[in-house]
Parts: sequence; structure tokens; C-alpha cells
Amino acid sequence: MFEKVIEFIAPKDYVIKKQDLPTPIKINVPDWFKKLNHSEEHRTIKGCIPFLETLTFGYSLYVPVDLKIQHNVTVKDQEGNEKQDSLFGCPLHRSAHDSGININYNGPDQSTHGTVQLEGSPFINKNKNLPFYKIFNPWVIKTPPGYSCLFVPPLNNADDRFNIIPGIVDTDSFNAEINFPIVINGDKYEVLDTIIKKGTPYVQIIPFKRDNWKMKISNSNIARNRISKSLYPLRFIHNYKTDIWKKKQCK
Repeated sequence: MFEKVIEFIAPKDYVIKKQDLPTPIKINVPDWFKKLNHSEEHRTIKGCIPFLETLTFGYSLYVPVDLKIQHNVTVKDQEGNEKQDSLFGCPLHRSAHDSGININYNGPDQSTHGTVQLEGSPFINKNKNLPFYKIFNPWVIKTPPGYSCLFVPPLNNADDRFNIIPGIVDTDSFNAEINFPIVINGDKYEVLDTIIKKGTPYVQIIPFKRDNWKMKISNSNIARNRISKSLYPLRFIHNYKTDIWKKKQCK
């Protein structure tokens, strides 16, 4: 079977260490999923192939340095007045020889998206009406002609402290690093003071072929109460893995 190639290109001054490399996402299948006891007598989500594929299809990017987040913390302005703010930081290493690569820091050229750029979106409240910081990704990602990439938080396995804002990039023609704005999980954390450790998976990359689609709506000539019995008998549902599933590989 012909395999498409997705290429991850690092800048020449970026010292590549094995632990910094993008990987197939399947190496990050969570322990709780692996430990599930699934059998014919005791069915669990472990037997659901559609769920399994969310954990195994695509590629993973990892936070390249320790990132300290202080979100919605109380600080004082120049006049001594208290206000809520968000502080991101990591050791400022322009050289990959030290700490990998700079991903964000409090400095004159830090990159953020102001709240006005997402005004009215649900991200605003979730992020406590504070600026959206970016994690700087050192990799240029290339796909074959006609192929793009969907970038999402790790599906069914995201860090509960933050998520990237999902997006689609035409990676066959985009020739620069893709940086990822992040949203703090303010629904769970009113105040967050934490360190996201280097090596934390934070992006799932799903390559796909670009096609134009047209929607069609139709009726079945089978009565509604017979559809499930006619098209999806119980044995068929349980045999999705053997009768329907087309195995996909990301190497």
C-alpha cells in the first residue's frame, strides 16, 4: 500500500533530541485506557474502534521546554493597584543548545492574541477575559500536494489545564512554523499556577486529503423502526472491527 509522507523540518540551529521529536500519537495512549478490562462479558470503551482511533490516528507535538503559567493571578500595576493578569514564562534560550527553543516569555516580542480578536467567542470566558498566549512550535510541517492538516488538542486525552485553539492549515504550501494559541481551562481552574512540563503532548495532527463536498439528504424506503434491524443488526455492531473497519496507520 502506498504511504503518504508527512515531514517535520527543524531549523538548522535546533539541536534535535529524541524526546523532542514529533511522534505518532499512538505512543501516548493513556494508561487508564490500557488498563480497562474488556471482554464479551464485560464490554467497555476499549472495544470501541471509533474511540480507539481518536487515540491512535495522527501525530503528536510536544511542549519543547518547561512552561510556567500563572493565570488569573492578582498583580499590581505601576500605580500599585491590584488587577488580574496572566503571566507566561520559560527560560529565555534563543539557542537550542540550552533548553530547546523559546516558546513564550515575558519580553518585548512575546506573542499574544488580545481578547478583541476573539470577541464574542466562548474562548473569552473560558480564558477569564485575559490575552491568549501562543506556544511557539519549532517545526515546519509538510504534506504532499493536495493534503492539509487538522490541528486539535489530543482527542480524548488532552491536558485538563489548557488546550490549543484548533485549526486547519494547507501544509502542502505553507512554509513556516505553525504556532498555537492556547486557552486556559478557566471552567475548572479559577486561578492556575502551574508548570507544563517539557514533553507534554499538546497537539494532535491529522493529515487529510482536500476534496470538495456536496451535502445530500434523502429518505430510506425502510420504515424507521426497521432500519436498525435491517441495516445494523446487533451482531453487526459488535463486529464493526472485522466487518467495517479499515485499519489506518501513522508511522
